[in-house]
Amino acid sequence: MEQFKKKFLEEASDLINSLEDVLLKLEDNPNDKKIIEEVFRIMHSLKGGSSMFGFEKMDAFTHELETIYDLIRNDSLSVNREILDITLASLDHLKILLENGEEINETQLNNHNLLLTRINKVINKDNVEPTADTSQPSTTKTTSEAKDKSKVYEKVPTWFIVVKPEEEIFSNGTNPLLLIDELHTLGHCKAFVKTTGLPSFDQLNPENSYFFWEVFLATDRSVEEIKDVFIFVEDACHVSINKVADDNLLAKTTFIQELDKLIQPGKETGQIELEAFIAQVLYSESSLKDDSLAFKADEAAPMKRLSINNIRVSSDKLDDLMNLVSELVTIQASLSLYAENQDNPELSAIAESIEKISRQLRDNTFDICLIPIETIMIRFKRLVRDLSNELDKEIQFTTEGTETELDKSIIDGLTEPLMHIFRNAIDHGIEPADERLAKGKPRRGKIAFKAYYSGTNVYIQVKDDGRGIDVEKIRKKAITRGFISAEANLTYKELLNLVFLPGFSTAARVSEVSGRGVGLDVVVKKINDIRGDVEIESQLGIGTTFTIKLPLTLSIIDGLLVKIDKTFFVLPLSSVDKCFEVNNDTLQKVFNNKITLDGKQVPLVNLREEFDIRANTPKLQQVIQVIHDDFKVGLTVDTVLGEYQAVLKPLGKMYKDLEIISGATILGDGTIALVLDPGRIINTFDRETLTKREDYYLKMGMSV
Repeated sequence: MEQFKKKFLEEASDLINSLEDVLLKLEDNPNDKKIIEEVFRIMHSLKGGSSMFGFEKMDAFTHELETIYDLIRNDSLSVNREILDITLASLDHLKILLENGEEINETQLNNHNLLLTRINKVINKDNVEPTADTSQPSTTKTTSEAKDKSKVYEKVPTWFIVVKPEEEIFSNGTNPLLLIDELHTLGHCKAFVKTTGLPSFDQLNPENSYFFWEVFLATDRSVEEIKDVFIFVEDACHVSINKVADDNLLAKTTFIQELDKLIQPGKETGQIELEAFIAQVLYSESSLKDDSLAFKADEAAPMKRLSINNIRVSSDKLDDLMNLVSELVTIQASLSLYAENQDNPELSAIAESIEKISRQLRDNTFDICLIPIETIMIRFKRLVRDLSNELDKEIQFTTEGTETELDKSIIDGLTEPLMHIFRNAIDHGIEPADERLAKGKPRRGKIAFKAYYSGTNVYIQVKDDGRGIDVEKIRKKAITRGFISAEANLTYKELLNLVFLPGFSTAARVSEVSGRGVGLDVVVKKINDIRGDVEIESQLGIGTTFTIKLPLTLSIIDGLLVKIDKTFFVLPLSSVDKCFEVNNDTLQKVFNNKITLDGKQVPLVNLREEFDIRANTPKLQQVIQVIHDDFKVGLTVDTVLGEYQAVLKPLGKMYKDLEIISGATILGDGTIALVLDPGRIINTFDRETLTKREDYYLKMGMSV
């Protein structure tokens, strides 16, 4: 029973998140009937599941909330701000009920009762309709009457549904009769119980279910909505759903009168038999056109255990899978190294095959573990809505590319920094409506979220059309706070980057939202923790854009294995452009840190000097040309050993300040290789002079 309850909790949590997302869409499209139906459908599924698994408070609460949207879809109520506010507040409470069940504290119980009062006021207040004779007392249309009105099913299709529960279905707390009862709420329904599976008395187990049902359902609901009735019992029920007519057969007298001849309790109705019966009855009655007699089996394929294309897997299992694949890649490297040192062609062929399989398994595992960014977007949409209301600002929030996928661990690490960025955009960026109108801007501010792939990286942008950042104000604040000297000559971009320093804030007031000098430094730290970069662009009076660059995954990369003296390094292959062999004398004569490669001058970073490796300098060295943001730099190494799948391991707190090193990997012979980050190498140096940048020292807490 516990495993089914756990599954309900997971699926109910998904339903609540989906409901929150749909409600935010409804706010922008309050008259969209499809969205309203979607809200009602999700609430109905949530109510059914909570009832089945003993969440009585949640069941009763959702039932009342569902009533509002039942009235809305029947045109007895209209969507307004009050209803949406109550519904979103109710969703927050449903999350608490889902987590705590019946055990809620006094404060939560008071909130529970308060929300029920608000819900009932909405239902009763907007349901009162005066009679034609105003001298008579007004009459109130009840919820049940509204539902009866919605059940006038005339020109709706008829579905034939077979529900076959497993014999052990009672063991998980499921009552199949409740499923049949819920089908009746969807439209005009007639169900027949089948006893063909009933054993002899001496073999009968009173704890087992032996019946199944054949159901005719005439409804305007989609096949997906019918499937949702069985969403929590998909592993304990065989269900098939087939469309048998375009009209409501149950509204035809001849069909009902003849139906008992077809449906026998001790006999299962065959598809061909059913099709022939429908055709014969309808033909004799001449009530349907020929084109509606066809058996519509193709419109809703039979479901065995509600056959689905996706399965739910615990994130812990995915983490274990990724760890096992990482270990496999490391062992495969050992095998390949061993095969190279043996004069055995057969062993080499086996090692090569294992390498190919491990690469394919790695890529497939990445695909499984990557999740779309849209999974975390609901909380940001809700943040923009609630915070803009709190600050009395009008903001339009748009998203693009939310289907873009990232490693789960990166998604987890991305939430907090994005939250800080959105808060700053709403509080500091977007101006109040009167201020925007005075500047000639639209009354409503805009915040846009965009995600997209570029090579092996994902870029995320948060852009607002607000005040922008005053760099002169930043300079003065930085001088006052002692972050820079008055003589410091920083570029526009370097001045903007000062907002990322710990304790730096230009806010004139302290609020619960921002202005305490904490926030953007957290953004940089959190993004760096997941091997990302963050940049800021801003124009005073125009707006500000934050751009975050992230790797697809934190676990395994394709790299280029190189060596300097006795130390091994790995460069991400996605950043490598070309490799050149250069005489050491040429490197010694380099002027202004520039070297000519392919007839063009390229900035040069001598890694021997950076890592203070002085001994055993070879006569011939390798210069690896890497690219970051379309900027090319040459990196000097002693030897290029070839491609290598690097399983990244963290370096720990002792090496947290080594920005140009993103981690380490274990080679096939057990040797440690350091993984270099070309982007950080380039950003740590001035792109023109390739000398250490001033803001690099600022990050280290040094004044310039």
